[in-house]
Amino acid sequence: MAQQFTLKTLLDFAAAHSLRGYDGDCAKLHGHNWKVEVEVSGNRLNDIGMLIDFKQIKQHAKQAVQELDHTFLNDHPHFQRVNPTAENIAQYLYTEIAKRIETEDVKMHRITIWENDRNCVIYSE
Repeated sequence: MAQQFTLKTLLDFAAAHSLRGYDGDCAKLHGHNWKVEVEVSGNRLNDIGMLIDFKQIKQHAKQAVQELDHTFLNDHPHFQRVNPTAENIAQYLYTEIAKRIETEDVKMHRITIWENDRNCVIYSE
């Protein structure tokens, strides 16, 4: 079986949203301190024994998360078309981080988005 390395880093952002079409309290404006777990994987290490530097993972992830931080997600161009559910936020961030980080040797593995300490979405492709 081939070796596989999966690296994970954690970051966070604060943002508000309201869920369109939802029958409940979350249809009202509310916010979260979102936690984001970014996992990348690969099977080939570089000359110094790393898949990728954790600093690079965090840098690429921060670039994607930064555009959502301290915003009303419904105003973001993507979420004007797509309901800003935790599931859709996870898919969006996965795609945005993948665009920045993926190389021949490093691929997005999955992303976990926590909207609070008890509820999260795990997304992968």
